[in-house]
Order: sequence, then C-alpha cells, then structure tokens
Amino acid sequence: MIFETHAHVHDPVFDGDRASMLQRARDAGVERIVTVGCDLADSARALAVASEHGLDWSLGIHPHEAKDAPADLGAAFDAAIARAARPPLAIGETGLDFFYGHSPREAQREVMRVQVRYARDRAMPLIFHQRDAFDEFVAVLREEWRPEMRGVVHCFTGDTAQARCFVDEFGLRLGIGGVLTFKTAEALRQAVLAVGLAPIVLETDCPYLAPAPYRGKRNEPAFIAQTAEALAQLLETPHDTITTTTAATARALFRTS
Repeated sequence: MIFETHAHVHDPVFDGDRASMLQRARDAGVERIVTVGCDLADSARALAVASEHGLDWSLGIHPHEAKDAPADLGAAFDAAIARAARPPLAIGETGLDFFYGHSPREAQREVMRVQVRYARDRAMPLIFHQRDAFDEFVAVLREEWRPEMRGVVHCFTGDTAQARCFVDEFGLRLGIGGVLTFKTAEALRQAVLAVGLAPIVLETDCPYLAPAPYRGKRNEPAFIAQTAEALAQLLETPHDTITTTTAATARALFRTS
C-alpha cells in the first residue's frame, strides 16, 4: 500500500481525465490519497472531489491566500466542516511562504497561528507549507505548538539541521516527494539519511514537482512510485518496507485506519 499524503487532484488541470488518472494511481499501488485545500473555495472543491472518488481531503488557508482569509477563520472552518458529508483529515495546508510574498508576512503569520490553534483545540493534525521562512516558521511553532500535536511539513526540501529541528523538537513528519529525485537535491538526500525512515511520509504535491523521469510534466499520484524507489535506494531499504512503513506513519499521523 502507498499512502499519498499530499496531492491536489481536485485541481482543474485534472478535470479532463481525473477518473483515469486515479485509476493509474491505483494501478501503481496507491490506496489512499489526501487532496489538500488551499483556501475555503478550494477546500470545498477538494471535499467534492474526495466525496465523489472516495478520497480524503483537508481544509486550510495556504500562506499565499492569507490576505483573503475571513476575519473569523474559526467560524468559517466550523461552517465548512458542518456542511461536509465527511470530515477533513487535517487542517492545512498552512504555514509561511516568503519566496513569492503573495500575502503580507504578518498576515501569513497570523493566519498560520489561527490554524494551529484551531487544530490544537480539536486534536487535529496539521499540514504545513514552509518556503524561505524557516526561522519565522519555527518561531510561530515555538509559540503555539504543544507536545501532543501532530503535523507534517509537506514538500520538505530543507537541509539536515532543518530536518532535525522539525523532527526532534516538534515531532513533525516530513513529506518527501519528487524533489528527492532531482540531481540538485543532494542536501535533501543528506537530510533524509540523517533522520532515517521513521519520520517520513510520501507525497507528490501533484500537479506540481513531478519526479524524474517525468520532471517538467504534469505530476500525478501514480508517479509517487518513483519517489518511493528513490527513497529505497537512498536508504538501502526494500521498496516494500518503504511503502509499508511510510503508510503506517501516515495512518498514525492522521489517526486513520
């Protein structure tokens, strides 16, 4: 079994072939997919696609969209969950992205804080996005995180020190995707070697960041098999152990069977 912990299969780029794309995922051994919301409308779309196709979904405000977050985000989340036929598996993706700066930094920080508190109060896991904001991201976590909380830093592409901080200080999981296969990602590979398999979950972040040999093409959940194989080779661990262990870690993270 492969557990795909972070996808955007509700993205309109899949509207023309979503059913066949999902069948390719099943054929590749993917048995569970979380399609991740990035704002309220996008999360509603994630829910609709998840409900139609038997997937999981998450509810969140991406840092790019923080500037447009509702004033009472908790009430908006409560209303979205109340309308949902099936509850979200996690809150997120949320976090900080200072690379593009689509939302002001303080708006990103505040919206991240609100979502962390919302998840904390409801014992829900968090899906985090962090890009070019490591110090500020960690500063918010140190204010808001509690030892009993669960979360994953999706699309982790940092170095060994960052990986150890996330894993050792906060008990976070690291979402590893197609970047692991890139020739330029040696620092990421060293980080994975440093923390080992235990904190790792697999993801694609599709339709983005397709692994080699599909780099530059539209990513999709079936391509997660390439990341699993790259991880197996890096850790010198059987492929079946990689998929079984990362799936078990994902189930524990999301507290799902």
